[in-house]
Amino acid sequence: MSETWWRGAAIYQVYLRSFADGNGDGVGDLAGLRSRLPYLAELGVDAIWLNPWYPSPMADGGYDVADYRDIDPSFGTLPEAEKFIQEAHALGIRTIIDIVPNHGSDQQEWFRQALAAGPGSPERARFWFAEGRGELPPNDWRSIFGGPAWTRVPDGQWYLHLFAPEQPDFNWTNPEVVEEFHDILRFWFDRGVDGIRIDSAAVLFKDFDSVEESYTDHDAVHEVYRGWRRIADEYGERILIGEVWLPDQERFALYLRPDEMHTAFNFDFMARSWEAAELRASIDLTLATHATIGAPPTWVLSNHDVPRPVTKYGRAITSFSHADRRDGMASDLALGERRARAAALLAMALPGGVYVYQGEELGLPEVEDIPAELRQDPMWTRSKNTVPGRDGCRVPLPWSGATPPFGYSTGEPWLPQPATWKDLTAEAQNTDPDSMLCLYRTALHIRRAELGDGALRWLEAPEGVLAFARESGLACVVNLNAGPVPLPAHESVLLASGPLDGEVLPSDTAVWLRLAETAG
Repeated sequence: MSETWWRGAAIYQVYLRSFADGNGDGVGDLAGLRSRLPYLAELGVDAIWLNPWYPSPMADGGYDVADYRDIDPSFGTLPEAEKFIQEAHALGIRTIIDIVPNHGSDQQEWFRQALAAGPGSPERARFWFAEGRGELPPNDWRSIFGGPAWTRVPDGQWYLHLFAPEQPDFNWTNPEVVEEFHDILRFWFDRGVDGIRIDSAAVLFKDFDSVEESYTDHDAVHEVYRGWRRIADEYGERILIGEVWLPDQERFALYLRPDEMHTAFNFDFMARSWEAAELRASIDLTLATHATIGAPPTWVLSNHDVPRPVTKYGRAITSFSHADRRDGMASDLALGERRARAAALLAMALPGGVYVYQGEELGLPEVEDIPAELRQDPMWTRSKNTVPGRDGCRVPLPWSGATPPFGYSTGEPWLPQPATWKDLTAEAQNTDPDSMLCLYRTALHIRRAELGDGALRWLEAPEGVLAFARESGLACVVNLNAGPVPLPAHESVLLASGPLDGEVLPSDTAVWLRLAETAG
């Protein structure tokens, strides 16, 4: 195993509840995932990142962790998780798991102890408990999910939760918290886990003396990750990946210094609109930022928190912002699919690592008509049913058959699948050379052989066109204009996101070429 496998890896994100159900209860699980490992190996991914699989009341889809050293019974058992890691390794696939350091669950033993121990106790010092302002909370901070960031307990004190009330924030100034998470890292590394994805990595420290909300990107957070890096380095080939939402690229880069995280998600690229100038600016900014510290960039089109690309790229506004989600905005799905196919080839051709969110390779659209009574995202309830939230990108995958549950389960899925997905199942796309699945599979295999980490050089191109070459001689050309453009001189066409018109590249289409100057 190479120490630098992660620099150019293709990593597939598994939202376990929605991937595949092996026991028929409608909830995805380890049995279902293990049965689909050959599919992922054939797809051509290098690693799997799993969203939290720990015991949890599921107040926030598993990000409210009750026990960091076990597996939720709805997903399976700890021995089964260990077996999964071994089976994935046997297929050449590494395992990355989610660690949630900012907050736990109100059902976690530590928090139960804190409630029982009372004000001023060492147990409460593991969290942020404080006295209120009379009948008001300690300050006016708001939860990221909506509503107050404080909840009152029976003895009158309040505790902080940047997310849902069921997710109390840990106090990272407490050495007990630091040591607890060191032990958690070792627990999973000892079981063969290859990497840790760090949830909400920048919000661990809080400044309660600030006039405004102040909990993002405090300098003290870097010592936390230096400690984590020392542990990861003890195990040789383990990596740390940060979920770091920061607009300031210089501050972002600090998390990727050689003694901190190995990589972090590039959300700037994912959030940009489908415009050549916007995407070029993001690519240049990303490459420049990472070059200063020698870290590889990553490229992400979607995940379990954002609208699916087919829907997003079919909208009149194709950018993304958590503050302005544009839920329910009309989408031309045919246009969105063309652009999503082109965006996939663009992302996979860029230097560094790439992430594929489950179902992205099937071209699934966002499900926007989930009945109100079935929605489970706390964004929905905390916003008083005004923000639909993230359930629409978490609907269980369609594997086979012509009707729901499409081979996902023998029971009723925890979120309903659209009947229109019958043409989008993995089975329906498997042998169709023009399908999204075959596009992803072909691209990932070419990528593994020729792309990944490295550099690029921009090629001359008409306005509205992105064109660059990689060291292998592979060139990527993406036409974001309203009309067609001529292809540059080339030896051969390796892959195209859509039909080509002779030597012309249609609108919203990407192509991988072997350049004539490097042929042979």
